[in-house]
Amino acid sequence: MKTKEHKRLEKITKPVNLWKKWGPYLSERCWGTVREDYSENGNAWDYFPFEHAHKRAYKWGEDGIAGISDRYQVLCFSFAFWNKKDPILKERYFGLTSNEGNHGEDVKEYYYYLDATPTHSYLKCLYKYPFEEFPYDLLREENKKRTSADREFELIDTKIFDEDKYFDIFIEYAKNAEEDLCIKVEIFNRSDIENSIHIIPQLWFRNTWFHIKDNQKYPIIEKSKAAKQNICITADDDNFPKFKNLPFDYKLNKRYLYGSDCGECYFTDNETNTKSIWNIDSNKKFFKDAFHRKIVNNEDVVNPENKGTKACIDYEIKVPPKISKVLYFRLCDSFLDHPFQDIEKVFKKRKKEADEFYSSIQDSVQSEDEKNIQRQAFAGMIWSKQIYLFDVIKWLEGNGIDHNISEKRSQIRNNHWRHLNSMRIFSMPDKWEYPWFAAWDLAFQSLAFLPLDIEFAKMQIWQLLFDQFLHPNGQVPAYEWEFGDVNPPIQAFTALKIFNYEKDKNKKADYRFLEKCFHKMLLNFSWWVNKVDVNGNNVFEGGFLGLDNITVIDRSKKLPDGALLDQTDGSGWMGMFCLNMMKIALILSDKNSIYESLATKFFEHYVYIGAAMRKGNWRNYDTWDEVDGWFYSSINYQDNKRVKLKIRSLVGIIPFFAHDFISKTDLEKYPEFSSNFKWFLNNRSDLISKTINVYNDSIYVFSFMSEKELRNFFNYLWSEDEFKSQYGLRSISKYHEKYPFSFCDHHIRYEPGESLEKIKGGNSNWRGPIWFPTTYLLISTLESLACVYKDEEVFKDKNGSSITYSEMSRYFAKALISIFTKKDDESRAVFGDYLKMQTDPHFKDYLLFFEHYHGDTGRGLGASHQTGWSGLVAKLIEEQSLQSDKY
Repeated sequence: MKTKEHKRLEKITKPVNLWKKWGPYLSERCWGTVREDYSENGNAWDYFPFEHAHKRAYKWGEDGIAGISDRYQVLCFSFAFWNKKDPILKERYFGLTSNEGNHGEDVKEYYYYLDATPTHSYLKCLYKYPFEEFPYDLLREENKKRTSADREFELIDTKIFDEDKYFDIFIEYAKNAEEDLCIKVEIFNRSDIENSIHIIPQLWFRNTWFHIKDNQKYPIIEKSKAAKQNICITADDDNFPKFKNLPFDYKLNKRYLYGSDCGECYFTDNETNTKSIWNIDSNKKFFKDAFHRKIVNNEDVVNPENKGTKACIDYEIKVPPKISKVLYFRLCDSFLDHPFQDIEKVFKKRKKEADEFYSSIQDSVQSEDEKNIQRQAFAGMIWSKQIYLFDVIKWLEGNGIDHNISEKRSQIRNNHWRHLNSMRIFSMPDKWEYPWFAAWDLAFQSLAFLPLDIEFAKMQIWQLLFDQFLHPNGQVPAYEWEFGDVNPPIQAFTALKIFNYEKDKNKKADYRFLEKCFHKMLLNFSWWVNKVDVNGNNVFEGGFLGLDNITVIDRSKKLPDGALLDQTDGSGWMGMFCLNMMKIALILSDKNSIYESLATKFFEHYVYIGAAMRKGNWRNYDTWDEVDGWFYSSINYQDNKRVKLKIRSLVGIIPFFAHDFISKTDLEKYPEFSSNFKWFLNNRSDLISKTINVYNDSIYVFSFMSEKELRNFFNYLWSEDEFKSQYGLRSISKYHEKYPFSFCDHHIRYEPGESLEKIKGGNSNWRGPIWFPTTYLLISTLESLACVYKDEEVFKDKNGSSITYSEMSRYFAKALISIFTKKDDESRAVFGDYLKMQTDPHFKDYLLFFEHYHGDTGRGLGASHQTGWSGLVAKLIEEQSLQSDKY
């Protein structure tokens, strides 16, 4: 069924898609990020701390609470609040940096994304704001006192919500038209006493003129005449500096913000208060922190002429106990005499259309609870879209900053990524903790977007392969902390998933998308082969590869004395890359037979990698341990000494992802590939024996394990004492709880929650917890094999019961979903032992999507808004609901 929202998605306008021109592109945090770091030591958190955020203009983006902006972030809108007790306005969410938290950086607020449509025609979120002074110092001090063995100290642990002395602030956006946004704020007082709150909508221009010195004209925001009982603020971007790196002129022209006349307007400029921060006098008069100083400190620091580059309306609202008050606003491109006439009808209309859109997506989902989980997960994905503004050359050169910039900083990070230049909209892993893209995360975020907006999902993969991102040598940028780090080559897997999903769902095979991605992934494959396979033996390292803290050494650093790390997961990822590229090449050969030769190339490379892992004729070492029945990495010394790292972890599971199949019937469709394939089978049986199994004399199964070895592998995978958790796949076997592995004074053990040792990263640990992306890859691999083996027994569990691939797949999918679903007692595993979150009607159905989850209890761990890859739960709910009839 094509709903109104589907039709809006199909309405593509250029050069800017008008229905997506305004969206939640405003970050929740720009302080403490790489792009704002101009230090000589690269310590982004210290260079631009939270305390500077309200008085220091950003260079590469803006942030705010529940904010929106236009497509290129010329004009921004967000909310600030004040409970009359806090020392600062609540203009942005507070959190700890990596150095302040005992388990790394994380936001320390409670807010929830409740609803959203992919064109942003309707958006809704919730922020919980306490009556009492926000415990900034307590959160810092208590977390700093705690060790790695202690849990994080959260906002709810301060007891600030215990007597329900807080406001629930619901913020909604509904587009009346492409350029006409209706805005609603509903403030609930959850307590038994009346209380007051300041609601402060803010409108401002992003400061792109800071580096232009003299005779500069500025865009202007000023108070205008409006109809009776309304306030009107006009923003005019006529003097906004033009974007030189856009191939077209981009202007907003005049915008009008309307509010009721019970508020007080203030104006200032979006400029850094240099005197307050660095004790440097400025030729400016009005600064970014003026509203904070005016409202909180009652200082006379706003512009009396009612104009500037930043404006706000201050409303002080008294809210009686147990009820709510509503404020309406409107931001549009035309002057309106009656801006709020029938405005509630707009919200009802867009909400109804949102319901129809999700009804069409969720028609196979039976559980109302799962529908709620899925819809909030999708909302988090949509709300986490952000504009990623970065020109690495300008950043390295100081970007016109007028105080001292050290030359040393250009050698700290990203010096070899000067080509990277972005004004793109990205799906972010976390709108607070990560206001930037990450290649590994983005691949999974794209899959979560498939039921919502296939074109947006495709664009996410393509953007990293585009010339302004992909390095000229073929490397995909990892993440901005270090673009040159190595993430798993997962893009081919995702591109193939997207192609097949659209083909099955919409009966549309987008060969053009697949082909253009394939060409760029060829460059990336060459980079891996030439840069990461040090000795040319088809044995890959890769270093970090996204697996923080899963081993006893920091894999992102070189080993001493020329030793090399034989990474089982590095070779496993490359085997998977080969199979995905082979499959893509065969699909493309349906339109152009020349791709068959490339399919041959990837097939043969897969075999070479497998043979190298499995003691090929040029290697006398097998990464598979016959005694233990597991893949292990090893350290290889120059004197030919080899130390096996006997850790049962994800490192040994990843080679299983390099699984696929082709039937003999399908093989005959590709004559050139078939001929080369058969020649290899007949002439290189020494290599084939460890990499291809034949099933039922009709299907070739690509695998780095024999069927017997697979049974041993599954004995570990399916054991509750090893990897099988009630809530998904553990990252490390529970075996290591009693039997830790030690090497060079480092120890690794099964830790179901936060990691005790920090080899790399803070809260990003991969010890015992459950992670959505790796469990999702396991599920996908099992599903693929279920297509071959159907309901045939794969192995028997410890109770003697027959287990099939489809049963394993369904178990792990349902285990991940069960982290969020209600149990019989109405509790949710994700909330752990927080009673208020489990039972309070104003908490229990609002979900948080964490970075990872406790290996035994499913409790959420790490970043509490990592909707990015935990958003995969929405995709899993879709997949499982569609398969319910299949099994």
